[in-house]
Amino acid sequence: MITAGRLAEILALPPPTDEQAAVIEAPMAPALVVAGAGSGKTETMAARVLYLVANDLVRPEQILGLTFTRKAASGLAGRIRQRLRTLAAAGVSVPGQAPAPTGGEPEVSTYHSFGGRLIAEFGPLAGIEPASRVLSATGSWLLARRVVGRWDGDLNTDLGPDQVTERLLSMSGGLADHLIDATTLSDEIEQVLARLRAARPSPAQKAAVHSGLAGHLKRLQDRAWILPLVDAFTEAKRRAGVVDFADQMQVAAKLVTDHARIGQALRERHRVVLLDEYQDTGHVQRVILRAVFAETGVQGTPSGHPVTAVGDPVQSIYSWRGASASNLPRFPSDFPCRNGIPAATLTLSTSFRNASSVLGIANQLSAEVRSGAVQVQELRPRPGADVGEVRYGLFATAAEEERWVAQQIARRWEMRSATGDGSSPSTAVLMRRRRDMEPMAMALRAAGLPVEVVGLGGLLNEPEIADLLAMLRVLVDPTAGPAAVRLLTGARWQLGMADLAALSSRASVLSPRGHAPSGSAPDGGGNAGRASVREALVDAGSGEEIDSASIIDALSDPGPPENYSPEGFRRLQRLGAELHRLRARLSLPLGDLVAELERTSGLDVEVRISSPAGRAHLDAFADVVADFSAGGGGAVELVEYLVTAADREDGLTPGEVAPTPGRVQVLTVHAAKGLEWEIVAVPHLSDTVFPSSRGSTWLGDAGQLPPSLRGDRADLPQLQLPSGGDQRDMVAALTAHAAALKADQAVEERRLLYVAVTRAERTLLASGHQWGRTGSTAHGPSRFLTEIRSAAEPSWLPDEWADEPGAQEGNPMTSAPRTASWPSDPLGDRRRAIASGADLVLGAIARRQLPDPGEAVGEDQLGWSRDVAALLEERRALRSTSIEVALPQSLSATALVELAADPAALARRIRRPVPHPPAPRARRGTDFHAWLERFYTGSALMEISELPGAHDNGPEPDAELELLKARFQRSDWSRRMPFEVELPFSMTIAGQPVRGRIDAVFRDDDGGCTVVDWKTGHPPSVELRKAATVQLAVYRLAVAEMLGLPLTKVRAAFVYVATDDTFAPADLLDADGLSALIIASTSIEAHVG
Repeated sequence: MITAGRLAEILALPPPTDEQAAVIEAPMAPALVVAGAGSGKTETMAARVLYLVANDLVRPEQILGLTFTRKAASGLAGRIRQRLRTLAAAGVSVPGQAPAPTGGEPEVSTYHSFGGRLIAEFGPLAGIEPASRVLSATGSWLLARRVVGRWDGDLNTDLGPDQVTERLLSMSGGLADHLIDATTLSDEIEQVLARLRAARPSPAQKAAVHSGLAGHLKRLQDRAWILPLVDAFTEAKRRAGVVDFADQMQVAAKLVTDHARIGQALRERHRVVLLDEYQDTGHVQRVILRAVFAETGVQGTPSGHPVTAVGDPVQSIYSWRGASASNLPRFPSDFPCRNGIPAATLTLSTSFRNASSVLGIANQLSAEVRSGAVQVQELRPRPGADVGEVRYGLFATAAEEERWVAQQIARRWEMRSATGDGSSPSTAVLMRRRRDMEPMAMALRAAGLPVEVVGLGGLLNEPEIADLLAMLRVLVDPTAGPAAVRLLTGARWQLGMADLAALSSRASVLSPRGHAPSGSAPDGGGNAGRASVREALVDAGSGEEIDSASIIDALSDPGPPENYSPEGFRRLQRLGAELHRLRARLSLPLGDLVAELERTSGLDVEVRISSPAGRAHLDAFADVVADFSAGGGGAVELVEYLVTAADREDGLTPGEVAPTPGRVQVLTVHAAKGLEWEIVAVPHLSDTVFPSSRGSTWLGDAGQLPPSLRGDRADLPQLQLPSGGDQRDMVAALTAHAAALKADQAVEERRLLYVAVTRAERTLLASGHQWGRTGSTAHGPSRFLTEIRSAAEPSWLPDEWADEPGAQEGNPMTSAPRTASWPSDPLGDRRRAIASGADLVLGAIARRQLPDPGEAVGEDQLGWSRDVAALLEERRALRSTSIEVALPQSLSATALVELAADPAALARRIRRPVPHPPAPRARRGTDFHAWLERFYTGSALMEISELPGAHDNGPEPDAELELLKARFQRSDWSRRMPFEVELPFSMTIAGQPVRGRIDAVFRDDDGGCTVVDWKTGHPPSVELRKAATVQLAVYRLAVAEMLGLPLTKVRAAFVYVATDDTFAPADLLDADGLSALIIASTSIEAHVG
């Protein structure tokens, strides 16, 4: 047998710890691996696969790995494949590594993809027809929002449409996750209501219904509105031929529990199963995995199949997304050995990430949750680990706390800059509440630090994106007063206070009531309309609809010009005309519409000049819009979606985050799981903030299931109503139940803080405040911050610990007047320098144009010849059949190809974009690229379009596409493994942003790499092929920059799959050549005749 230690020697890897070796060499039986934060679980799982394959216990293709995200699945699959090939190259016989077109590969996928594959392969057993499309989270929201918007029944709720949509999605997903139907839920609620209604009044009770009981009765009765919506949503999905992920898993669960032979077939196919992040699985996933891999179909006979689940109960933080914290501790009994003995439990408790001082804090905080159903050991620092540092404090106000965090980070960045290699330490600030991210980011920017606010909610708070969203809202929502005020008072229009008040008065005049604020004149009166400026501003920005007219209507009809300043009226006219023109373009594809808003507002130019992030935020927003538009939504629905995403605490989708070098990232703790940074700050550890007191329960939230119906009910507090009790007894039972549920939520808050602290490699900053930005009661330190202080002292003393405020003290953040300069100066600190430069330019222009008064006027000193020349040029341009078109602010790699091959065609396309007609070849290329991505990454086992019956009553399968797949599998490229697939990039060439996506990047034996662009058509002519090499030149330059490789080490090729032809030109343009191409074409001609 080849031991784990010997494998590490062969692969030139560090030797495994004793715990790792025990996991790697574990027998072929079920096992639970409790892997602490930073304990090297991914590397250990990969090594486990190598051990089994190298010792001929299984073949690579007999191994199944499941995890949660495509990124994690791709990462684990890539690591396993690379290790297997390294092993084979070292002379160790690895079964399945022979160079065959279908050589054995481990199958690594997401849990959802696995569920989809079950339906695809075994659905016909139960007559299940696969849906044509699986909705993304965005698509589900969009469809649910349409159901709510079109609902014509009564909704007995005060919630708005977006909140109703959230509850609908939550309840629909919950029913599917716990395999419950709406009728069962309705019956359960009715039973609870019946018992509460039957309770007799208490002896001293005067009212017929106890006041505490009345509230519970109303909330439980009111939740009945959601069930018809759930049915309508289900029907809408059926009519559209779509399912969401929850539906998919629900169908898969019924399939495998009803048909035992499915499990038998999959156990024979997948002789070893690895389950990653098992603590984040939900009930329906537990049901599927048990039915397939733990049971034999014979009552009471466990299969004992070698299933290894890896997870950490202390990092179970996703209950709000359907995860069940009890799944992991129940694994040993859910997946017993063949003799019925519970599965073995192994441990990984050495942290390869955290400094010892950080681990000390983490262990102290987790002590309370480590003694649960699964005993979790304290994390130990790796041998030779740094001590690191822990800095903490309690500050008087949230603003002072945020300044301290920013100063601490800035100081460490300065120290690294002075003593290191010039790189900045990776840094993150992890927030409990989304709404606190922007104030924290502002404090960081004020300290001179570059900042990235991660996630859609953070992106929407970036100034340029907030401006874009404001424009969108004004275009589609006539009552979006705050958005209109943002535009009017922003850097571009800078409308004065009096003019804004007059506009608000005009909005009141246009309302059906035709009233105006006191002291104003309806259609004139000059300054009379400005009498109550404060009142008008409140009206304008309140977001309330002024009957059927609003400030946005007033932009289209501002009234008499004498009500405004001359310049203010001119600006209002220009803005009104601009909005009118843009509304005429609302039918454009959403991506084109947003690009038009960028150009019209000048944001694309402004960010290149003034924003450290350049186009990064605009590009990220474009990606969000593209994802949304894929679901078929329009501009109105996009605005509703974005507003919901901005307001929702946990966001609409979890997303996948990666540390960004050179920036301080601000993100939520939930989004940070699985990541690590050198410096981590965890601010706002104040009472009711972190831990949060905002968690809701099923008693008040119509989107939650009662614990009695959940699949993990045995591990949850249950409502125990006393038999024969009076109304006071019922209230006491309901209160105790709510408290027990809140206690469960408090435990998850502790796990969440543990996750935050263990993200820090070396430096942990923890802080809290007495006074927040709102409220009349001081928060004080949370128990978490107090525990951190207890664990840190005496080695680390607080930087500051603010005294508890006196009983009569008010909140300094609300009592002190808040002042600001308004309208704000868009140039800020740059105004003096820019004004000086402008004066120099104006002076130079004046000196060139005006003759010296003491000199005689010469033949052409008044510029007659220049004017004549200008008029002649204007006439020539009017008669010309072509015009100059400036290059857009951002180019794709394919646009550069067109620039080199046919500049005039590119100019025509830029000047007048025309949608391309549907082309089967284009669709075939898209489908082939998607198939290739799955071929290499294993990110999905099968597309819905590939499922049995997917083409019934529809177009026939594409024979040419199948031929392309077969030819690729016979090619040499199918036997090489890329280390990057569908790699996005963004860079600047000659000041021009260039974006694109690279199909694949392969490592070469000389330490370099080859960039490949797959082509599904036939090779073009020599002339067109030469122009197309510009695309390869761009890709080569991008990869060289991203990987830090010399350009000579990066090669690039077109692979024409249809003919198995590889074209790898040796004379590609370098950075100077590409720059010359762009500089020579800053404007291009378009034919207009």
